[in-house]
Amino acid sequence: MLSLWNRLLTLLRTSRSPAWRYFKLEDDLRTALVQRADQQQRPEQEVQAEALAAGLAQLQTADWLVTCWNSLSSREQEIAALACLGYTNRQMAGRMQLSMETVKTHMSNVLYKFHLHSKLELRRALSNWNFSDWGQPQ
Repeated sequence: MLSLWNRLLTLLRTSRSPAWRYFKLEDDLRTALVQRADQQQRPEQEVQAEALAAGLAQLQTADWLVTCWNSLSSREQEIAALACLGYTNRQMAGRMQLSMETVKTHMSNVLYKFHLHSKLELRRALSNWNFSDWGQPQ
């Protein structure tokens, strides 16, 4: 968990004080938090804690997605990347010189390892990832 904490602090460009729970925020971030607290008529600390929790959750999700990706075989990674680029199973089969059944099996394995049910869910989960190099002609 400390790794996530340090990553979040780095992302927020903050520095820890001797008491780890207190940290100095840059002026623009602090201003944004104060404005949000004022708009929502909530205590600043509550909004700050909520933002920190959301940031930590985002980092945990990103780490989990990387772990799932690393569990894929190289073929499964290629299938996942092409699926995220919008390729159909038929297009993947032709491009990779595989049977449709083999592509379906790889896609099924990818979805299983990511705990997802469809290519659309996979695209959404990895929407911030750049797969453009995978789509280049071989």
